Amino acid sequence: MKKQTSYLFIITIIFFTLGFFNIIFAWLGFLCILLPFVLLAKDKKKTWCQSYCPRASLYTILFKGRSLTGTAGPNWLIKGRVKWVMLGYFSLNLFVIFMSSFMVFMGKRLPLEKIRFLMVFQFPWDIPQLLNIGLFPDWAVHLSFRVYSMMLTTTILGLLLGLFFMPRTWCTVCPINTVSNIVLKSQSK
Repeated sequence: MKKQTSYLFIITIIFFTLGFFNIIFAWLGFLCILLPFVLLAKDKKKTWCQSYCPRASLYTILFKGRSLTGTAGPNWLIKGRVKWVMLGYFSLNLFVIFMSSFMVFMGKRLPLEKIRFLMVFQFPWDIPQLLNIGLFPDWAVHLSFRVYSMMLTTTILGLLLGLFFMPRTWCTVCPINTVSNIVLKSQSK
């Protein structure tokens, strides 16, 4: 199984590449949010985080033996409150994604068709849309850009952490990992 899972980083590359063809493919990002919990319910352990996470695979491939410090990171990062901050950011981001998409659906706001970093900082370029796969409602396109932005933000943060510390340092603060730990602790009581 290890040999097959070592190529999962390709899924991350494909996800971001598909966004250049048509942003509606960003809906696939919901699989990376839902599958970990499906596997957690099925296996009663963090199967996704330990074996199938495409971003963890990417960080391992890119930074194994190549990080700048090679350390696990400072305690304030890996054992402190940063994971709760990330969970809060992720939760707030999901709330904003769904509420703003609902507002677009209701005609109360215009769709956002730009990529943003940390929900606030807009990239100064447009993402090309190389494939026209039909008309989608404004709210669906808006939702796609927001999901793509969230996935890009967390991937960039993970890349930076992997560059400076151990390859999978992001995994210690990843919201999916944090929620999985909460679920496992509640099941063991």
